Amino acid sequence: MDEPTSGLDARAAAIVMRTVRNTANTGRTVVCTIHQPSIDIFESFDELLLMKRGGQIIYSGPLGQQSQKLVKYFEAISGIPKIKDGYNPATWMLEISSPTVESQLSVDFAELTNQELIKELSTPLPGTKDLNFATKHSRSFITQCKACFWKQQWSYWRNPQYNAIRFFLSVSVGVIFGLIFWKKGDKLHKEQDLMNLTGAMYSAILFLGATNTSSVQPVVAVERTVFYRERAAGMYSALPYTIAQVAIECIYVAIQTLAYTLILYSMMGFPWQADKFIWFYYFIFMSFVYFTLYGMMTVALTPNHQIAAIVMSFFLVFWNIFSGFVIPKS
Repeated sequence: MDEPTSGLDARAAAIVMRTVRNTANTGRTVVCTIHQPSIDIFESFDELLLMKRGGQIIYSGPLGQQSQKLVKYFEAISGIPKIKDGYNPATWMLEISSPTVESQLSVDFAELTNQELIKELSTPLPGTKDLNFATKHSRSFITQCKACFWKQQWSYWRNPQYNAIRFFLSVSVGVIFGLIFWKKGDKLHKEQDLMNLTGAMYSAILFLGATNTSSVQPVVAVERTVFYRERAAGMYSALPYTIAQVAIECIYVAIQTLAYTLILYSMMGFPWQADKFIWFYYFIFMSFVYFTLYGMMTVALTPNHQIAAIVMSFFLVFWNIFSGFVIPKS
């Protein structure tokens, strides 16, 4: 209500405010602005919010009968004259809180109110204790890991562009290298045959491994933004998130490696023995995992995935040159 008593005589104003009082007594909240009310109307309010020009609060608190708290608050300020007997506290309040009185006393009522509020809020209520939680997060470490893994699983499932392209490249590259090194796996009669197999394995792993490194970076960069927001909200710590992200990547890399290994192993003509196939699969799987984790690490250590791509490319070339294959040791 914006000055509901404007233009009314004393009796009509009293009737209006009595109706407002009865409405408030039913449990409803009534916000009302009053311009210099009479003492009867003034003391019918429960709470008072007094503001000066600029919207700064100079008093906020309960009012009640006799306006005792309001009067005591302003009388405690050095230089404020005491209220006279029978004087309307609303009129007195407006007079002593005017900008003229502020300048005469060299005080800022808004600043005094802030200090009073800080003092009041800083004092604990009797019988209360400081908030204390046994753990930083509401759930256990295992529950955080499960929740993060569930979230990562859906995040990867709903990102077919990333995973579909990864599997498509695995099949395509596997067929290409299988055709280039067709049936070379059972030829070990000369030193050149062994070098051919070494080159086939090195190229097959480096080519697709580098693709994994670069393709995972934009995904991790987007996920990192979500991680910052959710960790700041206290949903989980960094370790469960990291475990879940590595775990979901390992699952997808395992599937990718299986398709790649079946194509490469069969087309290159390696002997179909369980131990040899498992060793072949394990070697490629671990290689792809560290390539993928390397890409994730570069994103984690750099501001964005553009800079991460530069860092990634530099070290891949560096490792390629000094791996002992491009420049062999004599």
